[in-house]
Amino acid sequence: MKVNGPRLRADLEALAQIGRNSDGGIDRTALSAEDAAARTWYESRCQEAGLEVRCDKWANMVAGAAHSWDGAAVWTGSHLDTVPDGGALDGALGVVAALECVRRITEEHLELAHPVQAVVFADEEGNYSHLFGSYGLVHGYSDRQLAAMTGREGDALTDALRDFSWRTGEPFDPGRIRHFVELHIEQGPILEQRDIPIGVVTSIVGLGGAEVVFTGRADHAGTTPMTMRRDPGRAAGAFLTRLADIAASIGDDAVITCGRFSFQPGASNVVPDAANLALDFRAPTSDQVEALTRALSTAAHECASAHDVGCAVHLDQPVSPVELDAEVRDIIRAAAVRNVLPTMDIPSGAGHDSQNMSRIAPTGMIFVPSHAGRSHSRFEHTDPELLENGATVLLETLVSLAR
Repeated sequence: MKVNGPRLRADLEALAQIGRNSDGGIDRTALSAEDAAARTWYESRCQEAGLEVRCDKWANMVAGAAHSWDGAAVWTGSHLDTVPDGGALDGALGVVAALECVRRITEEHLELAHPVQAVVFADEEGNYSHLFGSYGLVHGYSDRQLAAMTGREGDALTDALRDFSWRTGEPFDPGRIRHFVELHIEQGPILEQRDIPIGVVTSIVGLGGAEVVFTGRADHAGTTPMTMRRDPGRAAGAFLTRLADIAASIGDDAVITCGRFSFQPGASNVVPDAANLALDFRAPTSDQVEALTRALSTAAHECASAHDVGCAVHLDQPVSPVELDAEVRDIIRAAAVRNVLPTMDIPSGAGHDSQNMSRIAPTGMIFVPSHAGRSHSRFEHTDPELLENGATVLLETLVSLAR
């Protein structure tokens, strides 16, 4: 049983036009107008297939046949939001392939012990919080947690959720999710380098995030002597130079990224009174993520002290690393073998909603190659045949689990 390749490609191409910017990248920030437009498109495709769409309070969406809402279900899906100037496949492949699989099961009138449903998770890319929607589904959020979350542009999550048209309904019951499987591009070069069409994901890296704020005193840039300044920019600069050494001290696979840096008030002729840095850090084990957290906080306060400025470190909710389910991995391999597709086991250095879903149900992930390993950029690409291969392996895996 295979997916409808031309339909899969057409849906991916249509979705890629939503949020397309003038440089060719895609801007579909979570809870934005572009995100809402993509969801409207997705719902219309579901309705054309005779599927019903339901949403929860965290802006997650689930599509299934009208009779599929009672009892345990097999879920598959990913996310529609992108990083700024992102690509057409990260998240989108998993969402479109999930819909295609549910359509094919419906078209073939398969009699399964458990229904298969397609999910779209909210804000996987962490505009407000990493893996926001899947974390909310699995763990929930307190009012205090929600109130503390702000987006890249400084907007409050609570305001964005209140105004977002797709935030409706009650939370989904995690207890009725029997299995979860996610199809995704690798976002790295290994599968392509080894000419392997299907990656069977063994584990997913642990994630941490933080906002580091250095605070000093705003002064005139021309009349304040260098020796009398309390310049948070100096502390921030010193801190940035230490990130590579901190990562190396934790382990070869530990990484730290500062992807956003801003000064206040933000004028070239004013010594700033604040410098804000947004950090992303990752490592294979929980102990290493915790060690990174401690080392980064220590380094930030040391840099602040050395430059006579204040410092605050605001930590995101960490996402623990996980091992994915061995039985689901075997089923994925068997589906690939039936389609004469070589596989290899591969860990994921990127975070995915599967991390949260693995807390409540046996979970698996399927990778397809990324050309030149490029992702989180407009140059993201995978050959259509490889995309179809991945979707077909996903379909057969879901049918096996649902039987």
